[in-house]
Amino acid sequence: MIQDSVREAFAQGGVLSRAADHFRPRTGQTEMALAVARAIEQGGALVVEAGTGVGKTFSYLVPALLSGERVLLSTATKTLQDQLYGRDLPRLMEALGLPARTALLKGRGSYLCLHRMELARRDASLPDRASTRALAKIEQWAQVTRTGDLAELPGLDERSPLIPLVTSTRENCLGAQCPRWRACHVNLARKEALAADVVVVNHHLFFADLAVRESGMAELLPTVRVAIFDEAHQLNETGVQFLGTQLTTGQGLDFARDMLAAGLQLARGLVDWQQVVAVVERAARDLRLAVGRTAPGARLRWVGPAPEGVDAVAWAEALDRLRQACAQAIEALSTVSEIAPDFERLAERAQELARRAERFAGPCDPDAVRWVDAGMQLRLVQSPLDIAQAVRDKLLREDGPEASSRTWIFTSATLGDDERLSWFTQPCGLSQAEVLRVESPFDYAAQAALYVPRELPRPNDPGHSAQVAALAAEGALRLGGRTMVLTTTLRALRTIGDELQSRFSGSGELEVLVQGQWPKRRLIERFREGAANGQPGCVLVASASFWEGVDVPGEALQLVVIDKLPFPPPGDPLVEARSQRLQSQGRSPFSDYSLPEAAVALKQGAGRLIRRESDQGVLVVCDTRLATMSYGRRLTAALPPMRQLQSRSEWLEALERLAGLTRTSTTDPAVT
Repeated sequence: MIQDSVREAFAQGGVLSRAADHFRPRTGQTEMALAVARAIEQGGALVVEAGTGVGKTFSYLVPALLSGERVLLSTATKTLQDQLYGRDLPRLMEALGLPARTALLKGRGSYLCLHRMELARRDASLPDRASTRALAKIEQWAQVTRTGDLAELPGLDERSPLIPLVTSTRENCLGAQCPRWRACHVNLARKEALAADVVVVNHHLFFADLAVRESGMAELLPTVRVAIFDEAHQLNETGVQFLGTQLTTGQGLDFARDMLAAGLQLARGLVDWQQVVAVVERAARDLRLAVGRTAPGARLRWVGPAPEGVDAVAWAEALDRLRQACAQAIEALSTVSEIAPDFERLAERAQELARRAERFAGPCDPDAVRWVDAGMQLRLVQSPLDIAQAVRDKLLREDGPEASSRTWIFTSATLGDDERLSWFTQPCGLSQAEVLRVESPFDYAAQAALYVPRELPRPNDPGHSAQVAALAAEGALRLGGRTMVLTTTLRALRTIGDELQSRFSGSGELEVLVQGQWPKRRLIERFREGAANGQPGCVLVASASFWEGVDVPGEALQLVVIDKLPFPPPGDPLVEARSQRLQSQGRSPFSDYSLPEAAVALKQGAGRLIRRESDQGVLVVCDTRLATMSYGRRLTAALPPMRQLQSRSEWLEALERLAGLTRTSTTDPAVT
């Protein structure tokens, strides 16, 4: 029985004592591990919400490894993938004495493409000298790397414009016709995955394959009996990205760039490449111009023949011009198709672009929603409202005798605010799954406090963000930094960031870090350092991805300030379509959608504060609705059970206590 082995492993003095520093048995961790073991033995779907500090990674890894089954592990990000593969799995396998073979599989954009690297070397249009130097560094690394995983290359900025030139996409990969096919890092990674006992992937790769059956999972998944999804709260939003259809003007421009490079290098003089490419580029830019000026990051509704505010005739003509430009490109490419496989693949890309343009010229599919993301480029999107049907049809109802015995584990620290975890299970098609909620072992009442400042203006008042910045500045000064400000909008991010940077610029008191000024990893590293090595303490102002997955344990973070309740944006087309569907079912869009969304997001943001059993801190929610509106009780109940501060004086006392603890711990080596 797997459960007996799991119980022994988690017992006092068991094998986990050798795998984890300071390990001690936790009731919740063992409870989750036994539930996972039962699910593996019996088959079916298990959904587990495991509060921060439970230790859910070991709770699913130990029974999975002890089962001896082939296991697929899917995480939310490539960073978590690397942590699982490079740290957690090796440590556990050594402690358990298991010789399991493991493999790491990422999307093709994470791996060096040797063929495209060679094309880039001959490309005279590299962006700048820095790109030329970076390419030389990549070429040198390419001689020694075994995996080709660009994450292993130190000093390569993840935002480098060179990366698209030395990696492949599903659209531009030449497949078996590639001259470097035998040495292809993507293929070697897939072969290792097919031969491994435990394969670590990410949600994006999993759903990309579910949509197009291209990434290698089509061969891998049928051989796996246990599939585990960590950070499962991201599954629905990740899935809808891939299960719909997208067309971007950037795809057209990338296609034109690749066609020009291949034409001039491999078939110069046989086709007027400049003219053919110019037609495609003009068509892509005309599609962007058809929308006109928009606010940065605008998302346009699209319920009729054209997006909101866009002339329907001009829009239809622009889509048709793009389709015709692709048709002309296909004709030109057909005249040189036998010279190199690059031209055949380019023709296939042109056909796909034309097909998508034609699809978006027609009506939207039923049970789907369309919109346009408008920025420097356009992104046309048709998306399902959730992944429920895809999960039921493609995962839970797979054909074959092994389907009924397959085990699906879904886990995260935040999956809903009711007993059935409906926020997660309903849109993911898992309403019939077994559900388990495991509470955090932290003593939140002793470790953390919640403060809702009543004197602040309403969240939509013009002066609200400035008041949030002033409050954050006051708290950060008293704590010597150690403050993270989480915003619900990019506008608030900019306003609060500018206010704080203006307040502390040149003073040497605090360093204000704002999302976007550096890569995320560098921002987190600097924030964790805090006032170490003679540096000033830090305030970090961030939005979006910083609400989750950011781990800053210890005294580096003692104050989290959230600017307002994170309700879904009412003007968002996907939010509107989901709300309308609930209304048509006689349900309340606010109670059944907006409130659960806000509860989960608020819980994720609050989760940044207490990461270890010794952490102490204060959470400030700068939205009076949490204290004054009836639904505030439901949102507060979704938060960890922190003690509540009722006045400004109590808030200042809490800050002083935290500052006193910090001074004591930094001066007295006996305090831990």
